[in-house]
Amino acid sequence: MFPTVLSILLVLNSFSTTPPGNDDPIAKKAHKIHQRVFTLDTHADAPIMMQKPGFDVGASHDTKRDGSQIDFPRMKKGSMDAMFFAVYTSQGPRTDEGHAEAKRNALSQFELIHQALKKYPNLAELATTPADAYRIKKAGKRAVFIGMENGYPVGKDLSMLKTYYDLGCRYMTLTHFANNLIGDSSTDPDGPIYGGLSDFGKQVVPEMNRLGILIDVSHVADSTFYDALALSKAPVIASHSNCRALCDFPRNMTDDMIKAIAAKGGVVQVNFVSDYLKKPSDANRAAKTKIRMARVGKVVTPEMEARMTAMSDSVSKVYASERASLSDIVDHIDHIVKLVGIDHVGIGSDFDGGGGVNGLEDVSEIENLTVELVRRNYSEADIAKIWGGNLLRVLGQAKVSR
Repeated sequence: MFPTVLSILLVLNSFSTTPPGNDDPIAKKAHKIHQRVFTLDTHADAPIMMQKPGFDVGASHDTKRDGSQIDFPRMKKGSMDAMFFAVYTSQGPRTDEGHAEAKRNALSQFELIHQALKKYPNLAELATTPADAYRIKKAGKRAVFIGMENGYPVGKDLSMLKTYYDLGCRYMTLTHFANNLIGDSSTDPDGPIYGGLSDFGKQVVPEMNRLGILIDVSHVADSTFYDALALSKAPVIASHSNCRALCDFPRNMTDDMIKAIAAKGGVVQVNFVSDYLKKPSDANRAAKTKIRMARVGKVVTPEMEARMTAMSDSVSKVYASERASLSDIVDHIDHIVKLVGIDHVGIGSDFDGGGGVNGLEDVSEIENLTVELVRRNYSEADIAKIWGGNLLRVLGQAKVSR
C-alpha cells in the first residue's frame, strides 16, 4: 500500500489549484467542481491564532513558519467559501470565578472576530444564515460563521445563550475535554458526574432550540449524547468528530450514534486531527492526553500555554511517522456514507486546533480533499452535500419553537 499512498500524496500536494498544463483529468475535474460547489468548514480554531500578538488574519501566513493554518487570503486561495470560527475556552474550575473568566474570554474572542471583519470588509463578512453564506460567496468574499466550543462560558446563567446568539453564535459544543455544568464529557479524567446532561443542561438544550443555536455533540460523553439527542427538537450536529469503528477513541462517534444523528436529520462533520483518524501508538496517545489534560480545571496562564505548545510540538516531531493522511479523512467519510447515506456527513477540519494531515496542511490546500473525493467516484452533487450543503440544510432547521 505504501507506494500507492505515496504516489497519491505526491500528486495531491501539487494541486491545491490546477496549474496550466496539468494533464491529470481527475485533478482538472476536481478543480472545476471545487470552484462551483459551496465549501464550508464547521470547526476552525482561527481565534486561537488571532489572540496571539501580531497575528493578522487578513494577511497571508505560512504554516511552516508560524504554525497557523487559517487566514482570509489562504481561504481565498483554497476556495474555502465559509468557516465557523470557534470561540474556544478550555475547561477551567467549575467555580463562580472560573465561569466569570470563561465569559470574559469568550466575549473577548467574539469581539476579536467582529473587529477583524470590520477591518477587512472587502475580504470577509459575518454570516448567520444559509442565505448570508450564499450571498457573501456571490460577492467574492469569505463567509465567517461563529460557533462556540465548550458551554463553559454559559456558567450558571441561561441568559448568556441569548448574549452569544446575538453576537453571532450558531452552534455550541456542549462540553470539551472535561465535565462542565451542562453535562459529562467523553474524556474527563475523573469520570462522569451526572450520568449525561445535568439538570441545568436539560434547560440549556431547549433554550438553544428556541434561539436557533445548533446542539453540537462533539466531545460529549455517550450518555450526554443520547440525553441531548432525545431532548432536542431540532437536528443535532457533531461539528468535528470521526468514526469510532475506524479509530477507537471516546471522542469519536459509534455507528449507533451516527445512525441516531442521521435519524434525527443531523450531520457528522469529519475532522482532520490525526489521533481521531487513525489509532496512534499507546505511547503517542498517552503523551498527547497528558498535554490535553494539563489544562483541565486550571486557569491557563500564558506561561502554561507556552509550555503546552512546546510539549505538543515535541510530541508531534517524535511521532511524525504515525500522522494520518488525506486518504484517512476520506475513509471516515466513506464509512459514514455507507452507514447512513450522503445526506449526513460534512467537514469540520479543526485547523488551528490540531487538525492537519499529510496532504492537507492548511486551508489553502482544501481542494486536495475534493480531488480525493473525485478519485473515489463521488459525484458533484455528493461533493456539494459533503462540502456544505448538508450542514446548511441543518442550520436552516435549527430554530424550533417550544
